[in-house]
Amino acid sequence: MKARRVLALAVLAAAIVGCKPQAEEQPAKPKPPVILVEADVPPRPMKPELPPLFDDIERRTFQFFWDTTNEVNGLSPDRYPSRPFASIASVGYALTAYPIGVENGWVSRTQAVDRTLTTLKFFRDMPMGPQRTGKGGYKGFYYHFLDMQQGHRYDSWVELSSVDTALLMMGVLFAQSYYTGDDAREKEIRAIADTLYKRVDWPWLQQRAPLISMGWFPESGFIDHDWMGYNEAMMVYILALGSPTHPVSPDAWTVWTRTYDNDWGVFQGQEYLSFGPLFGHQYSHVWIDFRDIQDAYMRERGSTYFLNSRSAALAQREYAIANPAQWKDYGENVWGLTASDGPQNTTQEFRGEQRQFRHYSSRGAGLRENFDDGTIAPTAAIASVVFAPEEVIPATLEMHKRYGDYLYSSYGFLDSFNPSFNFDIPLKTGRIVPDRGWVASDYIGIDQGPILTMIANYRNDFVWDTMKKNPHIRRGLERAGFSGGWLTPEGEDQPMELQKDEKAAAARSMGIAESRAAAAQEQKNNANSNRNQPQGK
Repeated sequence: MKARRVLALAVLAAAIVGCKPQAEEQPAKPKPPVILVEADVPPRPMKPELPPLFDDIERRTFQFFWDTTNEVNGLSPDRYPSRPFASIASVGYALTAYPIGVENGWVSRTQAVDRTLTTLKFFRDMPMGPQRTGKGGYKGFYYHFLDMQQGHRYDSWVELSSVDTALLMMGVLFAQSYYTGDDAREKEIRAIADTLYKRVDWPWLQQRAPLISMGWFPESGFIDHDWMGYNEAMMVYILALGSPTHPVSPDAWTVWTRTYDNDWGVFQGQEYLSFGPLFGHQYSHVWIDFRDIQDAYMRERGSTYFLNSRSAALAQREYAIANPAQWKDYGENVWGLTASDGPQNTTQEFRGEQRQFRHYSSRGAGLRENFDDGTIAPTAAIASVVFAPEEVIPATLEMHKRYGDYLYSSYGFLDSFNPSFNFDIPLKTGRIVPDRGWVASDYIGIDQGPILTMIANYRNDFVWDTMKKNPHIRRGLERAGFSGGWLTPEGEDQPMELQKDEKAAAARSMGIAESRAAAAQEQKNNANSNRNQPQGK
């Protein structure tokens, strides 16, 4: 995609010419037409070659899903080696991982078909209903965490989750689109996948229509919070819009994007739709190629969700370089905040201040949803490789070189580490490495999944290209108003540039300096308070 274009470029060119020494007058030449261009959406990144370390990361991360999944029922653990329960989101990533293993020759297609069919049959036949116990789901949705053996709701604090069901269904539909063979078992995979997706009753969770609730508890009913703002729930709405049996109406996407207003702005020199933790900029992108396609919101902004995620990754790197809280080791090649494990819920003195630390929590830096306690998660950077490879590759190499002797093991990078945490207190999880800080003891499925799948997308668009074949995903995107790029109907010319609202672009260009100055000042004024602000999602 061409860079956003602004009139400022023409002005800059004129200024450069004006700075040159005066020369003899020359005969006037016809003036070339002025090209209006929009500013400051970064161009699509270059594609440097991945170093050999990424081959090893990819293989080890695949083995996490292959080795730790229950072979009898296909349930994948939320985390390992502690392995307390299965996560339906982790299952969605596992279903996507198996074909990556096939394509790389790590497992045979027959093995992958066996594992996938076992998984899909188990979810098809799982007990469903409104009862508090003994069930795995209700209304086509599934509980966030399930017992690893029986597949029942793990405990009373576990919700029927709309977004985790969406992550599961992305894996289900990916399997449907990958296994295209004519043999009976691959046909059965496609049929069961269709059944699972079609029975999800999306409108049932529209208690405050047209938005979709985060979930439901059999004890207390629907969760009061709907999916709004900007975050990973793009996939929830796209799947709900694409359903051939229980669809939501297109105004769901319209109202969802209206809630973006508080999240667009400037952070660390990047103007973008912000969400603090990087997982919100990654999860939907694992399966959907958002390059060169636009909905009405991004069309008006002259950008794409792909470029938006690039800006988010670059902003986090700049935040680490600035390091306003002065955490240990932060810098240009040590960065990445997302949802991850942490050492403990505690307040300790660090650099003469009382600092809050957390166990498992969303961590991020942006306009909102901010929390930073010095805990870095390798998945945050590595899963951004498709967006900013020129920054992610050096960061991955540096983290492996600097911390690999205790952070990198059987299944790749452990979940997270915190060089600043050296306090002699009981830990919730992980361990203290003398003079090196805290390091996690678990791998977490929803952090392993984006590492594996995004490396595959970076290499050859594998997950993206497979998912483009799925009619349900295409239908959901089109009903949300997406067009252009790979959604352009066959036989039609693709537009030379992304569509944009020229009047809106001009208005933004006129006010861009003022908005950035104001945002920079606000960021400076609120740096200390934002540092310890509780995560808002």
